[in-house]
Amino acid sequence: MVFPLRLDRGTLVMREVPPALEALFVWDARSQSYRAPGMRYREIMETARAANLGLRDEAAAFSKLDLSFSRDIEPYRHQKEGLAAWKRASRRGVVVLPTGGGKTLVAQLAMRDTPRSTLICVPTLDLLHQWYAGLLAAFPDANVGVLGGGSKDDTPVLVSTYDSAAIYAEDLAGRYGLLICDECHHLPAPFKRAIAEMSLAPYRLGLSATLGRSDGREADLDELLGPVVYTAQPEDLAGQSLAAYREVIIRVRLSQHEQQRYDECIRLRNDFLRRSGIKLGSLDGWRQFILSSGTPQGRAAMLAHREARGLAYGTEGKLSVLEEIFANHPAERTLVFSDDNATAYRVGQAFLVPVITHQTPVKERHKLLERFRDGTYRVLATSRVLNEGVDVPEASVAVVLSGTATEREYIQRLGRILRKAQDKKAVLYEIITEGTSEERVSQQRRGQWQPGQRVETSVWEDLNAPH
Repeated sequence: MVFPLRLDRGTLVMREVPPALEALFVWDARSQSYRAPGMRYREIMETARAANLGLRDEAAAFSKLDLSFSRDIEPYRHQKEGLAAWKRASRRGVVVLPTGGGKTLVAQLAMRDTPRSTLICVPTLDLLHQWYAGLLAAFPDANVGVLGGGSKDDTPVLVSTYDSAAIYAEDLAGRYGLLICDECHHLPAPFKRAIAEMSLAPYRLGLSATLGRSDGREADLDELLGPVVYTAQPEDLAGQSLAAYREVIIRVRLSQHEQQRYDECIRLRNDFLRRSGIKLGSLDGWRQFILSSGTPQGRAAMLAHREARGLAYGTEGKLSVLEEIFANHPAERTLVFSDDNATAYRVGQAFLVPVITHQTPVKERHKLLERFRDGTYRVLATSRVLNEGVDVPEASVAVVLSGTATEREYIQRLGRILRKAQDKKAVLYEIITEGTSEERVSQQRRGQWQPGQRVETSVWEDLNAPH
């Protein structure tokens, strides 16, 4: 007996299910059929084959590709190991490599060794353009297209933003045999996960520098893409495939006036939280605080919280330290990171350097990055938009003026300066305001990750030392 398997809007459909497959399907009374998520395709096919069932596959529309790989490059050992681990895991799983560790080459090698129609998902338009250019160079004979940023191609190799792929997830579901998700920690989000849930792709590769999410949903990647099959940390690759680097923590103090105002704001906020029974140590506590800001007292407390945060993140002392860092690295290209746009613009105004934020138009951002790469601009100030998805190998100095408590953000910012170049020695400065909540935030973002070399120092002890 032959059992047809069809695809309908991202779900696999059978009118009749043999006993060996019953556990993989659920009955849908509305359509009077058995249904399963598209991502169960491989398990269904393997189970049917093992049971010698007469399953007729009318769902998959994958195509086998003839990919001519033109990159004459010897992969680093960690890239070979990551690829081999993924292949041993039946071509399903996640490879974790630090920013600058060559994740893109691992993906290209996976495509070379798994020549099937391929969908690549990326989080930003910058990465979309980088991947598209890289694939054209690596596979000059392949038909490579783009989905997102105004383009909607229909090609056997397709690079898409997560947002666009999620919008067209039903249309894409049966067309690609290999699914590659760059910065795959984005995938478990409620809207984006449909890409993997609907896709029939039997082969799946996730790439990321760090998988942690604030909602804990990184565990869902096991089902969506497969388990973590290989991991390397920045310290493992420093001086080899990544530039040698060091890290410097610099502590500054608020001025007497700033400290008084900071303490006053924190007292006002904490008094309100105490009266309202709100504790900020959890996501629920922050949600309650935000909801309470609709009242006059809650709004005053929220404004006090933001002012205190602004004082800690943007104290004049940090700008003085930044001036010293610029003076000690007069010829090196430097990225200055902040947690908010206001601080980034303040740095730009104080030092007359270009600024990139989410408000910067795409074409202007592209021009600024090109001028940074060719040396026209030596310094770029930014908020969060350069955390991921931008290739800036020329940068060798990064300064973190402020940031979130997430480990991923810290590793991403470090990764901006770890691209290997001849005789390059990178340095990451983290400037922290003593006696404020920023100390705790800094400890949190570095708490679970032990870097290879860290120097804890004051500004004068380090910046006046010979380099």
